[in-house]
Amino acid sequence: RNKSNFLVRIRSKDGAESVTAPNSLRLKDCYPIFNNRVGRFFVGKNACKIESLLNELYRFSSNYKWQGLAFWVCQAALEMGVLDLIGKVRGVPLGELFGKIRQRDIAIYRASGNRRNTPQQEANVLERFIAQTGAKAVKIRIGGRMKRIEDKISGRTEKLIPYIRKALGGKVTLYADSNSSYEVKDAIRIGRLLEENDYAFYEEPVPFDHLWETREVTKALKIPVAGGEQEYSMRRFRWAIANRAMDIVQPDLHYNGGFIRGVRVAKMAEAAGLKCTPHMSGSGLGYVNVLHFASFIPNITAHQEFKGESDIPCQSKSSSLKAENGIVVCPKDPGMGVEIDPDYIKKAEPALS
Repeated sequence: RNKSNFLVRIRSKDGAESVTAPNSLRLKDCYPIFNNRVGRFFVGKNACKIESLLNELYRFSSNYKWQGLAFWVCQAALEMGVLDLIGKVRGVPLGELFGKIRQRDIAIYRASGNRRNTPQQEANVLERFIAQTGAKAVKIRIGGRMKRIEDKISGRTEKLIPYIRKALGGKVTLYADSNSSYEVKDAIRIGRLLEENDYAFYEEPVPFDHLWETREVTKALKIPVAGGEQEYSMRRFRWAIANRAMDIVQPDLHYNGGFIRGVRVAKMAEAAGLKCTPHMSGSGLGYVNVLHFASFIPNITAHQEFKGESDIPCQSKSSSLKAENGIVVCPKDPGMGVEIDPDYIKKAEPALS
């Protein structure tokens, strides 16, 4: 652990090594689960059997009783390190472990996390994001967050939606995220306003675990409804996809337990004719994980979220890892294709629980 950032180091018996950056924002609370229930299970195991090992891990020491974000974030931290190691040993980028690389130039969008500013102030923020990254798409926050319809500023959402469209013009793709702000009736009302102003998707219109209500909203609207960032149950994902509770499926690569589980969700969505985009939970090198996922998934959406560069010093031989003209290039070097500064690694201390 180097200050607020965790690192996962994995070594093979023949000397191969991987150092990756997990979701430190969550591991600061969950790392004892990683140490006691995840990491120690894999010592001495055959990394090439990672998929079957993950199935065993779920049952190991009754880990299934711990399922939820706290467990799946820890599994993802381990799984991503193992995939990085396998990629390095085989000499292929992570995406090739899953199939064909379809794209390396990943189009991104920037999202505002602010609900306390005026429409004009929000437009200024988004215009600055566009100027900095060249992004062709941006996302606004609407509603009061988590089943609180009241805006921080009264009437903000109804003013914000048309204002941003007018301020940014028709060439910018607009997305909106309510973060579970509404009940069905108001979610549909706001959805209609988004449709009138040509927004491209509507994220989490109702509380995220209300799958039946999400389906009601999806059926009532033309605008694609997105959801799934908080989900970690394969069975609930399957129900949501089979019953078209949403149009765009958003598994979080960390909250949902890693690439392998994320790919399963994407394949279910593809079979149902739905698009998929990974939720970007931030922290560590999460945006690099998103780049790799987007590089090989066939039903990926047009833009992937980019929250800015990491504070972890690192570099890639094949990518600047920066947003340029609305694109971040996915590394093509083995594994994750990213090397963390050796001095930064040396300064890290064991995270003992």
